Amino acid sequence: MLIASQLEPTYARTVYPCFDEPAMKATFNIRIVHDPSYVALSNMPAIDVSEMKDENGSLWTVTTFNTSLKMSTYLTAFVICDFDYVTRTERGNEIRIWARKEAVKNGYVDYALSITGQIFSFLEDLLNISYPLPKTDLVALPDFGAGAMENWGLMTFQESSLMYLPSDKFTSRKAMIAVIVSHELGHQWFGNLVTMNWWNDLWLNEGLASYFEYLGATFVEPKLSLNEIFYDHVVQPVLREDNEIGVRSLSESEDKIKGSFSLMSLFDSITYNKGASITWMLSGFLTEKLFIRALTSYLKEFSFSNANQDDLWTHIQMVVDAQDEVQLPASVKQIMDSWTCQNGFPVLTLNLTTGTISQEQFLNKKNENNTDSHNNTWIIPISWMRNGSSQPLMWLDKSSKVFPEMQVLESEYDWILLNVNLSGYYRVNYDRLNLKRLAHLLENDPKAIPAVSRFQLIDDVFALTQFGYIQIETALELTKYLAREDELFIWNVVLLNLVPENLESTLKNYEVYPLLKKYLLKRMLPIYHYYAGFIRQNVDALEDDYFAQVYLEKLFATACWLGLQDCLNLSSELYAKWMDNPEYKIPFLIRRTVCCYGVAVGSDKEWNFAWEMYNHTDSTKEDKDILLSAMSCAKESWLLYRYLQYGLSDTLFSSNCTSIIIFYVVTKDIGHRIAWEFVTENWPLLSERYGKELLHDVLKVMGRFVNTDVQIQELQVFYNATLEEDERVATTLLLEFTKFENMERRELLIKVANWLQKNVDD
Repeated sequence: MLIASQLEPTYARTVYPCFDEPAMKATFNIRIVHDPSYVALSNMPAIDVSEMKDENGSLWTVTTFNTSLKMSTYLTAFVICDFDYVTRTERGNEIRIWARKEAVKNGYVDYALSITGQIFSFLEDLLNISYPLPKTDLVALPDFGAGAMENWGLMTFQESSLMYLPSDKFTSRKAMIAVIVSHELGHQWFGNLVTMNWWNDLWLNEGLASYFEYLGATFVEPKLSLNEIFYDHVVQPVLREDNEIGVRSLSESEDKIKGSFSLMSLFDSITYNKGASITWMLSGFLTEKLFIRALTSYLKEFSFSNANQDDLWTHIQMVVDAQDEVQLPASVKQIMDSWTCQNGFPVLTLNLTTGTISQEQFLNKKNENNTDSHNNTWIIPISWMRNGSSQPLMWLDKSSKVFPEMQVLESEYDWILLNVNLSGYYRVNYDRLNLKRLAHLLENDPKAIPAVSRFQLIDDVFALTQFGYIQIETALELTKYLAREDELFIWNVVLLNLVPENLESTLKNYEVYPLLKKYLLKRMLPIYHYYAGFIRQNVDALEDDYFAQVYLEKLFATACWLGLQDCLNLSSELYAKWMDNPEYKIPFLIRRTVCCYGVAVGSDKEWNFAWEMYNHTDSTKEDKDILLSAMSCAKESWLLYRYLQYGLSDTLFSSNCTSIIIFYVVTKDIGHRIAWEFVTENWPLLSERYGKELLHDVLKVMGRFVNTDVQIQELQVFYNATLEEDERVATTLLLEFTKFENMERRELLIKVANWLQKNVDD
């Protein structure tokens, strides 16, 4: 048995009567009556443990905790468990990490213990404000809806966010734990000590904690490259989302939130990632020294109290006014409100010949509703380089402006790069002249452009293509150099754009596939062979290569998907090795790909082995999922059909696996038809057994993978025959959308094919 609380945002009121508002801070006296064989934890240290009898004469333990500091209701917390802990004291703060007894005994929380104190001290020294509590408990919960929660003095985590198996050689797991622990520790200052006035400024908690999580993580794991990981994990994903019509701004008015948003919906990538990206940009143009100085002053003034966004701007302004090294083009509030109070972000267009930069909101030009010009302008810091040397920071504070320094004559070979190392939260659209020069530079000397800027260049051109700012051919020009690209995180963004996961089965059907195969493989070989060498000889040598652990799988999967013989051979070799000795572990970095292609290249013998291993009791949840997916990679129709039949059987699977199996089969090129026939044939049984929920998932997925209009019609006929009226409307909309997407995709693929045709032999 285990009891733990999660009170953010508004659940404290369901536990005890209170004014459950973040600004109504109070001190709390907590006492818990519980079974004597359990331990009770709360925000503060226990000051008394006594016994009492109830009316039946049973014994209970009463644990009384010290009075809390002045704090918000949503941060009060308690856990009642029979866990063990490991402990270490850092600067008088007793840190304990609690987990299931066997997990503690096996050393699973030792890593977390070794970094928690270090990160605490790092933050105390950086912010120059000491942590006010005498103890800190971190608890690993076997089941927990949130990733982690920063309750003051009693932080809770999912087990996977806090546990590191000493046998695990690879740092990516450590990195994830370091990031999550740093995030929650960052909250002890941003959120707990100083809390936002109300939820509409939630980003003051989450954005700042998401910024500090990367500083803390790279402090304890110095081998991680801070700006590459920050850009890859934080900025790039939110730039992909922050351009839909309905996206809210970072800081909305209270009335608007109360009127139209649920509080839970505020805990999203805008609050976390955009908040962190804007903070990163702010720290960049102020310099970290001034930024931290301003934060310290802000934290000191509002300790044990509440603040809003303007309070933070005021403290930054005070620090800026007190020095003369950093000059800003406007007040901090004017600059920052343009980023936090408007939704979306700008795209900058540079004209090399005139040296003009203009800005507009980045919106999908293919979308009719977006043509009415949004007159939003931002005050934009521009870090830039010319011919490889960094230039002084520039500011664009109106819709367009001429920068004589950026004028380049046709005859010269000068090139210009804006937003170097993604210091600003925006995209850049270069004119053809500059793009040609950048493409030329990449082919001759890719390292002249910093890695993060290469990533950004490629991500920007594909995003600009998608939204109709430039032609796909322009984006493809920038991929010619890739044989010289040795950074996996850059390859990953290329592959996400050229071979999106949900299109693998579609691309196989088109004439673009053999061209793509020839063009991409030629460029992938150097990096593929570099990593294949490690896989064959000494995979442990990659233990500090963070991006190999996160992205090697995608590179290998693509190589195998493109039919690279060495990749297929490697997969069968390693899979055969596992079949000979089930104790053998396929390298974790490419296990999913090896299992998939081991089954694909093999016959029923390989498939049956996967099935047998899946049913092994001691395989982990992760391995089970890998095998579920691998069994759908079979290339023989009867195996896939049998697999789907297995999926129907009560005895072999829990019902939630059925939809996963259908999903895996439907996304494979030969599985698509088989899954479709299977679902239509077994519909009565499926719908009787699994009810509406599962079927909706299945139908949605089917809809996503229909590739031709004929298939869409089939699906529509089927929906009409089986669905209720109201469901039909939703699914019809989905199909309409799919149809439109198919049309667009076909046009795009024709263009790509034509371009590849011309360039495939370069």
